Amino acid sequence: MIFELITLKSLEIARDIVNSNPSYNVLENGHPSRTIEEVSNEFLNTFTESYLVKWEEEYIGVIDFLKNNPKDNHPWIGLLMIHHNYHSRGYGKKVYLSFEEKIISQHSWKCVRLGVLKNNKKAREFWESMGFTYYGSSEWDNKVVSCYEKHF
Repeated sequence: MIFELITLKSLEIARDIVNSNPSYNVLENGHPSRTIEEVSNEFLNTFTESYLVKWEEEYIGVIDFLKNNPKDNHPWIGLLMIHHNYHSRGYGKKVYLSFEEKIISQHSWKCVRLGVLKNNKKAREFWESMGFTYYGSSEWDNKVVSCYEKHF
């Protein structure tokens, strides 16, 4: 599993991965696809580290990571998305576990947090299967988000 920082040159690949999941895009922002500007704003910023995920010779996903959320001083996963063509093959689990190993080996964090849109049942089930536990709700971009954490 290789994690490559998303750059201006690789932004189209990230957009293709995001746009392969129209149902999530509708859930998040009401539109089935994202523009290159929207993807750029999400992945090319000074707050998060955004990675393309490469498995063998294929780009299969993206992961967005915030090392320190100033609201709670915890690291947060902002997004883990697998290209639609690779769904239901265990890649999400492999990607997360590999990323978890990467962040644990590089830092002394005791836990990581993430938020799941309230109506995203599939994501909620996935993160719970990865050992994350619910600890509360919050609001993000006028949407209710279920907050989860996993202790290492």
